[in-house]
Amino acid sequence: MTKILNKNYWEDRYTKQEDTWNAKAITTPLKEYIDQLTTLNAQILVPGLGHGHELLYLHRRGFCHSIGLDFTAVAFEETAKEQEDFPVDHVVVGDFFEHKGTYDLILEQTFFCSLPIEKRKAYVEQMHALLQPHGKLVGVLFDTVFAQDAPPFGGNEQEYRQLFEPYFTIEVMERAYNSIKPRQNRELFIILKKKI
Repeated sequence: MTKILNKNYWEDRYTKQEDTWNAKAITTPLKEYIDQLTTLNAQILVPGLGHGHELLYLHRRGFCHSIGLDFTAVAFEETAKEQEDFPVDHVVVGDFFEHKGTYDLILEQTFFCSLPIEKRKAYVEQMHALLQPHGKLVGVLFDTVFAQDAPPFGGNEQEYRQLFEPYFTIEVMERAYNSIKPRQNRELFIILKKKI
């Protein structure tokens, strides 16, 4: 790894507008999943919040116990300037690996792929620790490999199954049928249930 992916790195990418992964809105796989949820008091975490489109959507849908978490405030503050109802008070600025809490649901949208590959096992362990018994990790993972030394970092289904199966029951891990156009045929939709 030639780059140190710390707070300064991410703030630099955001301020230079090098956040090419920003879809400018919640992406279809997560939107359609959230639209099926009915338990408005669920404790939900959105780690690697970025611009916060998922948190804003949850807030607008009435999920009042949703929390966003990010290393830096730069990106979500930009969204908050454009969206008056952005729930800034529901954002924690901090390190995911040091975060404490318990959640019914954690939403994954480009956070996993932003981490150095050597941190993936620690990611899985922390996700397991943050979820309530039978809580779920839901979202998308890249089903492609990127030849670069900076995020995003990809992978494949076989790798992911080996990584997650010791800690989660894999309810769904399949090619996303409703990815946004730039990510079509390159994403796996996941629903992973915490093992206890």
